Amino acid sequence: MSDFAELHYDGNVYKIPVVEGSEKEKALDISNLRASSGLITIDPGFKNTGSTTSAITFLDGEEGILRYRGYPIEQLAEKSTFLEVSYLIIYGALPTTEQLSTWKSEITYHTLIHEDFKRILEGFPSNSHPMGVLSSLVTSLTAFYPESLDPNRSADQVRISIIRLLAKMPTLAAWSFKNEIGHPTVYPNNNLDYTSNFLRMMFSTPAEEYEIDPVVTDALDKLLILHAEHEQNCSTSTVRIVGSSHASLYSSVSAGINALWGPLHGGANQAVIEMLEAIKADGGPGAVDKYLAKAKDKDDPFRLMGFGHRVYKNFDPRARIIKKAADNVLEKLGVNDPVLEIAKKLEEAALNDPYFVERKLYPNVDFYSGIIYRALGIPTNMFTVMFAMGRLPGWIAQWMEMRTNNEPIGRPRQVYTGETVRDYVDISKR
Repeated sequence: MSDFAELHYDGNVYKIPVVEGSEKEKALDISNLRASSGLITIDPGFKNTGSTTSAITFLDGEEGILRYRGYPIEQLAEKSTFLEVSYLIIYGALPTTEQLSTWKSEITYHTLIHEDFKRILEGFPSNSHPMGVLSSLVTSLTAFYPESLDPNRSADQVRISIIRLLAKMPTLAAWSFKNEIGHPTVYPNNNLDYTSNFLRMMFSTPAEEYEIDPVVTDALDKLLILHAEHEQNCSTSTVRIVGSSHASLYSSVSAGINALWGPLHGGANQAVIEMLEAIKADGGPGAVDKYLAKAKDKDDPFRLMGFGHRVYKNFDPRARIIKKAADNVLEKLGVNDPVLEIAKKLEEAALNDPYFVERKLYPNVDFYSGIIYRALGIPTNMFTVMFAMGRLPGWIAQWMEMRTNNEPIGRPRQVYTGETVRDYVDISKR
């Protein structure tokens, strides 16, 4: 097989190099196409365009494969912790015992945030969406740590920015929630692990102690692992393109948070709960069959949220992992919620109904994560905040990779379709 493809156009032949990744993926390198031929390509939404090469995540949607740095997601979710996986994603290798201990200690040390953040919080209306608050607070880290703006920052300066962001993100996320419900903020407790500390800051109050449930902590930690990286999606691409201007890590991640906020990206698990609430309002569990029929009707605009996946054409490997955690949480907490009962009926139907099985419309990770968050008492507008907290190590790793590779500033082309040249008309003659 040749190592190039040929483009025949206007009597000329242009050779386009074929590049191959470590998993035998092939791509056409068109980086010199415009210079040699004057042509560019059009690919709305960049569905078939590789914006970069990356050594972080391998995803095969047809086969249902997801690997971080070569490690199958199934093994990492079973054997690892979120902080250990974060180290792997960011630095490329699983940490040694000493490295992991140091990593945890450094992150734990930096969980506290500056008291002036309370003044920033006070400036937001109590009904502000937590994602808007979180994005603003993460951007504000640049003001508190202006050295992060230095484009020639040292490796040690980059590392401390990474540690600060990972350490403070749970605090900022929990405080955005407390701001919304009008409760006093809760300071981190560095005697707790990463996930337990976050849950305590979310749900404890000065009036009573908060009891850490290991089943809940384990389920949430797994969810964070499953959301940690997913190659060049909308928010990750946003982080890279903003970072390509040499913007700070904090500013770049804040941009990723805003991209994730969009309902077509990070709002999928919230859409699941909203769908379940709509079914509940229309008859509860007894209405499930009605909505299954609507989903099968090609002329009905209704779609089951949380079933199937844009990337995974076979099954979502993350869903198989988190289903077990969701079952454990529901069993342990003994939640009596009609919405969750509807969810279980939909799940059973999708796993057994030939219509859904043949079309591979299985429950995905968003379906089960929405169920878990609902069972834990996390409100729907906090779901995307949880997603952002999990995706953080992936954003950091992608930002680092882009900067380490000295990639050029992102600058897509376009094909102009507007008016051709025309003369200015004086306002009196218009």
